[in-house]
Amino acid sequence: MRAIIIGAGRGIRLMPSTANAPKCFAEVQGNRILDRTLDAFADNGIDDICFIGGYQIDCVREAYPHFTFRHNDDWENNNILASLMYAEDLMDEPFICTYSDVLFTADVISKLLPVTDDIAVVVDTAWLDRYAHRTEHPPDDAEKVVIGNGAVTRVGRGVEPKEAHGEYIGIAKFSATGAAELRRHYQRCRAAHAGRSFREATVFKKAYLIHLFQDMIEAGVHFAHVDTAGGYMEIDTQQDLDIAQEQWT
Repeated sequence: MRAIIIGAGRGIRLMPSTANAPKCFAEVQGNRILDRTLDAFADNGIDDICFIGGYQIDCVREAYPHFTFRHNDDWENNNILASLMYAEDLMDEPFICTYSDVLFTADVISKLLPVTDDIAVVVDTAWLDRYAHRTEHPPDDAEKVVIGNGAVTRVGRGVEPKEAHGEYIGIAKFSATGAAELRRHYQRCRAAHAGRSFREATVFKKAYLIHLFQDMIEAGVHFAHVDTAGGYMEIDTQQDLDIAQEQWT
């Protein structure tokens, strides 16, 4: 199993921690977010790591020379979806992808790995507990998930909190078949929307990964969900980092 870490963006809301280093280098209780990510994967036997970098990628190259790298050299102008697809050539086999600015326990990955569905996303069902103190990142900004008949029926920021089953934590698993579906739908949407708006994105290259997920769901692709009641924190702002210093275990 390969892990693909999406870490090209600067994370301007995490300044000053990102003044001279990528977002995933921010430290929580003395350890980089990235190192905690690697520990969670290693505890589950995953050490084949691809890092998609952009801002300050050379810092990551120097510190982690054993990674496979893909360079999003247009990171200032695109977004998470386009960034992930810089590793499209590595998607012939199963993989897990994750945002680089999230903390999660090894248990989250151990729950995800046995799932046999072609595509599965991890959902934090206790998500609102964290938002009680996140005044700089309101629930409206969460990538919320709706469930129906055991599958994901909707994912997006526009979901009303009371309708949400939980928050997508930025981690998804794809079988080889699921990865092929991801690539096929990305290529279809890029051909249809390049240079134009795509869902909530003003232009296709600014789209988020959840925009493609929702398009795939509406096209009939099955998305399974793996629930975790906590065991996850997003580090998007300096306030988030301060909270994690106190609360993460």
